[in-house]
Amino acid sequence: MEINSVFWNDIKSKMKSRNNNNKLLDTWLDPIEYINTSGTQERPKLVLGVPNAFHQYFVIENLQEKIYSEISGSYNSSFEVEFVVTGNKAPLPPENPGALEEAIAGPKPVVVPRNTGPHSDPLNVELTFSTFVVGKNSEFAHAACFNVAKNPGADDYNPLYLFGPVGMGKTHLLHAAGNFIRENFPWSRIIYISAERFMNECISSIRHSQMEKFRQKYRENADILLVDDVQYIGRGEAVQAEFFHTINSFIDRKKQVILASDRMPKDIMDLEDRNRTRLERGLIADITMPDIETRIAILRYKAERFNMRIPEDVVNYIARISKRSIRELEGNLKKVKMFSELQGLQIDYDLVKRILSQHETQTVISVEEITRIVADHFKVRVADLKSSTRARPIVVPRQICMYFIKKFLDKSLVDIGKCFGGKDHTTVMNALGRVQHLQQTDPDLFKDIEELEQRIHNITGV
Repeated sequence: MEINSVFWNDIKSKMKSRNNNNKLLDTWLDPIEYINTSGTQERPKLVLGVPNAFHQYFVIENLQEKIYSEISGSYNSSFEVEFVVTGNKAPLPPENPGALEEAIAGPKPVVVPRNTGPHSDPLNVELTFSTFVVGKNSEFAHAACFNVAKNPGADDYNPLYLFGPVGMGKTHLLHAAGNFIRENFPWSRIIYISAERFMNECISSIRHSQMEKFRQKYRENADILLVDDVQYIGRGEAVQAEFFHTINSFIDRKKQVILASDRMPKDIMDLEDRNRTRLERGLIADITMPDIETRIAILRYKAERFNMRIPEDVVNYIARISKRSIRELEGNLKKVKMFSELQGLQIDYDLVKRILSQHETQTVISVEEITRIVADHFKVRVADLKSSTRARPIVVPRQICMYFIKKFLDKSLVDIGKCFGGKDHTTVMNALGRVQHLQQTDPDLFKDIEELEQRIHNITGV
């Protein structure tokens, strides 16, 4: 397949079809035009034109991940993307700050860098150890990653397994380790890939009888393996078998493996025991939501990198309302920057409060959110928690939901019962007593409740 203007127009059409009626996305996507294709035959570079520097900034920060993902789905080889300023007509700015939510699918940017491993996803050159703000929530994970990057392949830390909720910095540390290794061990062949892409490649190789090529890529042609979102690997026996043998081959050859996931190996659904024990063999480091002081430090650092001058009361306000993830924290800062530049307004407390007012109201947690958090922690469905089933894997999480709703929302027993299929107040009363008893007699459940309380506290501040 040739990368040309027809190819780019096809990519834009596919992106629009996946985002129907997203007029603001079209506003920023339509002006992006094909300029030329440079680079080499093995790694072509798609050069795209944008109207001005601000449009270029917006696309790189907010749309590049979508563009790169769409191209990857159509072009099954290495490539690069470059955005150049053409000076053509720019798009109109949005009329209100809420409209930006529609265009920004996620605040995590992806920068297309120089070449990494064979057919590897790109490492983001901006994500390094020096750009990672360390707090109490991440100091162990950061230290572990840094030590592994300084001495890749050491038996005691192989594999290194990072876990924590979405948007806490796990991917940043993966890229940071890869960039550090590439800088200090330039001969190392690095593969950074998502578990989902590994799974898709494996399935495709099986389907087309190309497993030898697949195994050669991962077991012979790479020295460092960085795998993101490992929680998706628990699908299919054949994929898990290849994953197990791939990890083993790296460890046997004293080559480093670093993995990231939003859950512990024991909590990954359908994961085979041999994979679970293999992932638990090395070092496990967790990352949690940073406290208010660390969030303020992160904001100050990000503001400096974005060349933003922000009053102290604004920094404190954004840090206080951004409690769900570091990604939300950075996203709110970007929203403030973009709105102030589009409207030509100086950043102050009143402006920021108006822009982020929706986020402020969201800091009050709801019954639905408590139920979702508990369901996610225990790997059960919300619908099952609200059903009439009496199976213990469902009953205990359901009782914990009732406990948290009573504790954080102070709902009446009758109202709590209505949230779970109309159960009567005595059932709710028994559930609350049961949870209090289990906290005293079951250490594992005590830890579960402690972790859940911390997650809710990060949202509510209560």
